[in-house]
Amino acid sequence: MYADHFNSPLGLVEVTASDQGVLSVQFESQAQHPKHSNGLTNDCIHQLQAYFDGELKNFTVALEQNGTAFQRQVWHALTEVPYGQTASYLDVAERINNPKAIRAVGSANGRNPIAIIVPCHRIIGSNGTLTGYAGGLDKKAWLLEHEAKHGFMLSS
Repeated sequence: MYADHFNSPLGLVEVTASDQGVLSVQFESQAQHPKHSNGLTNDCIHQLQAYFDGELKNFTVALEQNGTAFQRQVWHALTEVPYGQTASYLDVAERINNPKAIRAVGSANGRNPIAIIVPCHRIIGSNGTLTGYAGGLDKKAWLLEHEAKHGFMLSS
């Protein structure tokens, strides 16, 4: 496993990867793994820095998502929520053709190990309120405000 980290506007972000793809992007108070980077961790950090700079809206780094088939289905659906927009747990459940799985969608959303790139921060309550976020609701609010601020910029 490879790992690297960088200081973002929201604090330390740690990226782990295999030879096949990024395994996790997590907010941490301190590095959990010694730095041992590869091309994937380097590319991921470069893309995340561009995201935080308001210059990148769509990530292209390879991912290796380890989870159940249902979790991977939900995580894929999260990547279809456009930059600067939000969706509810019901929206995601309907997107995966399982409208009764709202709670299971919420559970899978909460277990997403690849923050920002798999944008679980874009999922809000059906009533429009911010709901749980592993990084904390303050980070979720910041990410949504960041995307709203940069969502209508023209690409160069």
